[in-house]
Amino acid sequence: QVQLVESGGGLVQAGGSLRLSCAASTRTFSRYAMGWFRQTPGKEREFVAAITRSGASTYYADSVKGRFTISRDSAKNTYLQMNSLKPEDTAVYYCAAGTVAVTIPNYDYWGQGTQVTVSS
Repeated sequence: QVQLVESGGGLVQAGGSLRLSCAASTRTFSRYAMGWFRQTPGKEREFVAAITRSGASTYYADSVKGRFTISRDSAKNTYLQMNSLKPEDTAVYYCAAGTVAVTIPNYDYWGQGTQVTVSS
């Protein structure tokens, strides 16, 4: 069982930055690929970024490429650095853990989500 807790969401003006964090409670963190997804009311959960178990490879949605960076550390944290934020980035952001870094929401464990609101 893996528990994930996101933090770092909030309200920011367009063009600003936020860093989301995801803390994992598992002894086997290195066995999991990690992903970030986001969701707005009435829409399906959307892929944002993913990172492999080793951290050697990362993947991004076209809409965030060049603005967002996913990373992980040995202390069982996964981060999403978000720069040049746009109002359309407003969503609840979810952290996820799974066996493979994929761009679909086929992950085994999910956090509770953190709200990101970007004002224009």
